[in-house]
Amino acid sequence: MTLYQIKPFFQAAIRPLMFWAYKHHITANHITLAAMFLSLIVGSLLFFSPNHSLYFLLPIALFIRMTLNALDGMLARECNQKSDIGAILNESCDVLSDVALYLPFIQLPDSYAPLVLIMLFSMIMTEFCGLLVQTINGVRSYLGPFGKSDRALVFGVWGLLIAIFPQIMQWNNVVWTISTLLLIWTVINRCRTVLNNCSNQ
Repeated sequence: MTLYQIKPFFQAAIRPLMFWAYKHHITANHITLAAMFLSLIVGSLLFFSPNHSLYFLLPIALFIRMTLNALDGMLARECNQKSDIGAILNESCDVLSDVALYLPFIQLPDSYAPLVLIMLFSMIMTEFCGLLVQTINGVRSYLGPFGKSDRALVFGVWGLLIAIFPQIMQWNNVVWTISTLLLIWTVINRCRTVLNNCSNQ
């Protein structure tokens, strides 16, 4: 089970926004780049000003980014804006945005820096394996349990808790450890779909 499965309901809710963007000549690539720049700005602010009270910005940025990510996909599919450069931007900007928003965790008190880096590496591997599956069987894998939307929910809530209850940061490394294990599980799940397909052929 992953939050990606509720994506159709979320898309239906923001479809009027898609029509508005299309009417005003805002393309899928514009939306993709806007999501990345938002992530870079918020991530830089959290990284260079490691004040726990600013972490209320994280859930806000993650929600806006999730909305923009859904919107760029809808524009690409439903408004005939698919392109090779769009596919490249979509995948690369997602990874850059993840790193930008979650790297600041390394600056928090009671955070073990190597653990955060391992978590980020595992995060990148989930996306790499999702693409790897696509190169083999033609279908991008979004299997969980810790896909992009799930991470946004968990880390958004954690960021809000940090801003409100800074003493909770003593549990940072527990959250990073559990997240890393879930990410490894996600990598295995995404790769296993290809192995299962190969064994059935």
